[in-house]
Amino acid sequence: MRLWMLIIATIILSIISLFIGAIDIKPSDLLDWDSDKTQIFLMSRVPRLMAIILAGAGMSIAGLIMQSLSRNKFVSPTTAGTLDAAKLGIVVSMLFFTNVAYFQKIIFSFAFALIGTFLFMKLLDRIKFKDVIFVPLIGIMYGNIISAITTFLGYESDILQNVQSFFMGSFTLVVSGRYELLYVAIPAVILAYIFANKFTVAGMGEDFAKNLGLSYKTVLNLGLILVSIISTTVVLTVGVIPFLGLIVPNIVSIYMGDNLRKTIPHTIGLGIVFLLICDILSRLIVYPYEIPVNVTVAVIGSAIFLVMLFRGKAYAKK
Repeated sequence: MRLWMLIIATIILSIISLFIGAIDIKPSDLLDWDSDKTQIFLMSRVPRLMAIILAGAGMSIAGLIMQSLSRNKFVSPTTAGTLDAAKLGIVVSMLFFTNVAYFQKIIFSFAFALIGTFLFMKLLDRIKFKDVIFVPLIGIMYGNIISAITTFLGYESDILQNVQSFFMGSFTLVVSGRYELLYVAIPAVILAYIFANKFTVAGMGEDFAKNLGLSYKTVLNLGLILVSIISTTVVLTVGVIPFLGLIVPNIVSIYMGDNLRKTIPHTIGLGIVFLLICDILSRLIVYPYEIPVNVTVAVIGSAIFLVMLFRGKAYAKK
């Protein structure tokens, strides 16, 4: 697949996304700058599109980094407990602070996401039987344990309803002033591109990286920080979007290989296209109502994931 094809698909799907919703808005309606429809378009439709683009690009790159550093094609924020740890951080911040500020949620969510991902990588080092399918299954169980702790704390503290939005990924509530945190993903993606070659070398193993004079732990920590930053911004803004960072890098690697410097642009483009398609379907299936986008992503993503599991040796080997 050519990069220009992904760019054209992104433009077409973006235009479709801007004019789909419960309120019918036509391009001609935007000629009246002071009309209600124009304000809805600017305050809701455009921010929603920007949130989809940033979340799609960010989560896809986060998955690409994790797969490279873990040397396993089935590892991503979904299967490594990163997203679950970020949710736990939000709940803990609510427990410690009565009137929790948005900044405190960011700090706690980022810290827990980073610690949770770091612990998974340490767990990965101790696993002797590193089968390409066995490792992500361990990660899924690890994430489920963290998620169970989160649910228990929320239930016992009677704040479970307050954190439901962080469990359900949706762009429904995205409006101007409530999505700008996602822009943090832009410098994270830029750094991922700058350090792409180092991530590629680090993905070949610690001994190999050290023989080439690369500081393996520094690169590993940078990668985990970038993954945690992206995961935190997405969870806090739109909730959990599963499988995106898992399947998109795998599809790109099939036709582009595993050189991160070459695959990052394609991963960004395909991630945006995939999430746009899922969001448009979520709005059309029960129109004029809407299905949370994480449900659509989970259904399509899990089906692709199962195909990859059944053909694990073909897809997961480097």
